[in-house]
Amino acid sequence: MTTATIPEVSPRVGPVEGLRQSLTLAWRTVVQVRHNPWEMSDFSIQPIMFVLLFTYVFGGAIAGSTSDYLTFMLPGMVVMNMLFVTLYVGQGLNTDLTKGVFDRLRSLPVARWAPLAGRIAADQVKQAWSIVLVLGVGMLLGFRLGTSVAGLLGAVVLLLVFALAFSWVAVLVGVVAKDPERVQIFGFTALFPLTFVSNVFVPAETMPGWLQAFVDVNPISILTDACRGLMLGDPWYTGAVAVPVVQSLVWAGVILAVFAPLSVWALKRRV
Repeated sequence: MTTATIPEVSPRVGPVEGLRQSLTLAWRTVVQVRHNPWEMSDFSIQPIMFVLLFTYVFGGAIAGSTSDYLTFMLPGMVVMNMLFVTLYVGQGLNTDLTKGVFDRLRSLPVARWAPLAGRIAADQVKQAWSIVLVLGVGMLLGFRLGTSVAGLLGAVVLLLVFALAFSWVAVLVGVVAKDPERVQIFGFTALFPLTFVSNVFVPAETMPGWLQAFVDVNPISILTDACRGLMLGDPWYTGAVAVPVVQSLVWAGVILAVFAPLSVWALKRRV
């Protein structure tokens, strides 16, 4: 009597079928939020608190007035919140791995990358919600666009594109981590220094020269510059906004090209 083995994922799943599988798995993740609405509060309360705290606690000391600081800080806050929301991709993926969901998927002719892409696609819905939430709170506090609705939409699209790429970093962490708690620990350990050593909260010119060199090449600073230019239209950015936008897209492409294959490879080794 032979022992039954779980068949490997079929390597012959075509791109179109893999895309359909990804969308199906993405819908599964979105539906879970409807059954567990408290999940939305996890990434809704924190950004509201951050906007309020940084505006009213640090605004007067840094910019001289809370309104001036809100105008400077809010585009960077949207960027920062986008990065932290990507951690939920890794946490959710790790939960599926530890609870055996991927073991069940292995018995089906599902593309190896479909569960990962599906999780990231569902994350775009959460990203869109968090961006609208932060901007809405900021506008209630007095933030106003310096450009146009088209500029704002351009910033939102740029943020979603970058989130799509950066989510693969969270996916890789979610695959290699032993449990969801370790995903969160890694995220805070890595993302807090990356966001705070940038121009999200203060101008780079106020930092020591050796630190400015890192801030200037930090992709978070570059993305923040692009969002400020698209939202505010400050004369400092006018005419030069295309530079940080293009650089942000290049960074997104590099991150995607590096971490997407690594994530698929790590998943193959784990399952």
